[in-house]
Amino acid sequence: MRKTPSYLGLRPASSKAIASARGSSHKRDTNCEMLLRRALHRRGLRFRVAVRYLPGRPDIVFPRAKVAVFCDGDFWHGRNLEARIARLASGHNAPYWVAKIQTNVARDIRNNLSLQEKGWTVLRLWETDIVASPDDAAAHVEMVVHEALGAYESAGSGVV
Repeated sequence: MRKTPSYLGLRPASSKAIASARGSSHKRDTNCEMLLRRALHRRGLRFRVAVRYLPGRPDIVFPRAKVAVFCDGDFWHGRNLEARIARLASGHNAPYWVAKIQTNVARDIRNNLSLQEKGWTVLRLWETDIVASPDDAAAHVEMVVHEALGAYESAGSGVV
């Protein structure tokens, strides 16, 4: 199975559209990521950012708890995928954009599985949910991290 998308037969976006998309799509330190990181920091949680050695380069990583957090943009990662694809299918250069979003979603699934196989807990939070309530998102992450640490410490102490 191909790990990279094949755009054979699809028209590339115009150079203006490509430049615009790249300019507005940051790899790290996005608004939603910064909001979540600040909220986590206020809760006393410490973490690593954009850890390169993990599949998918998670946005926020709690190494000891083995929790990886992704702050996924609604458009690029296919929130409400079926409705999004229906909208994209009727737009300009539809085959290209539909393939692009579907490939991103498939890659996210592969990265999740790869991390889970390595014993990581994966959290994927949507950009609009984080922006709407960074504290709620941080509370959820904190709960998962504490649960993972509890399981880790129990396993280390011989308690099941």
